[in-house]
Amino acid sequence: MPSRRHTIAEDLRRQIAAGHFEAGERLPSEARLAALYAVSTPTLRSALALLQGEGLVEKIHGNGNFVRRPRHRLTYIGGRGAAAPWAIASDPLRVSIRATNLPAYGHLTDLLNVQPHSPLTEFLAVTHEGKLPHSLAHLYVPRDLVPADLASGSPLPEAVESGLAQLRPPLAKVEETVSARLPTPDETTALRMGASLAVISITRVATDAAGRVVEASLLVLPSDRADALFTTRSMTEERTV
Repeated sequence: MPSRRHTIAEDLRRQIAAGHFEAGERLPSEARLAALYAVSTPTLRSALALLQGEGLVEKIHGNGNFVRRPRHRLTYIGGRGAAAPWAIASDPLRVSIRATNLPAYGHLTDLLNVQPHSPLTEFLAVTHEGKLPHSLAHLYVPRDLVPADLASGSPLPEAVESGLAQLRPPLAKVEETVSARLPTPDETTALRMGASLAVISITRVATDAAGRVVEASLLVLPSDRADALFTTRSMTEERTV
């Protein structure tokens, strides 16, 4: 026998599919829905969590639960060498970047193979679809490889790409690690997504011929709106190039 939360979720799911609640529309308050279904607020929230995990409903803290609009799907192309991590963005997506200087700490020391407190610049890139956040990318670069005019503020994506290309030595190796996991609390807030919906997490580390890490990227792509594609050429193709 279906549990109460599954029964409620199925009823709301049918109403959304039938157009009773339209995309972008705010659902009745949790208190009102709990009273309507004669359940406790925790049970009602558990039912909504199922819909949030399916990508049908999104909870915006302080505003309530909304029927989620269909999101543009993007594809991350692996093995692209020096391409910027936000190069996946395309119409109708736009990218905003915030640059911050910071010392290496915690996992960043291992990621970039540097000493604690080594100077870095972080570029936090958020892709948006209209006003809605779509994906996150953290790009970390040693400070000496970042032009001074790009190390703070909100530079344009094109300026960051061209500026870093000027100081970056030729890349010898790019390693990409892909995993699926649940989002952190900060990521659920930043991406306005349910905590039960998995994200594709991509860690990308680029090194030069001397083995120095010159860039490290951490990408977070919600699984309901992104794919990762990696293409490997056959050995026959390698020999004929």
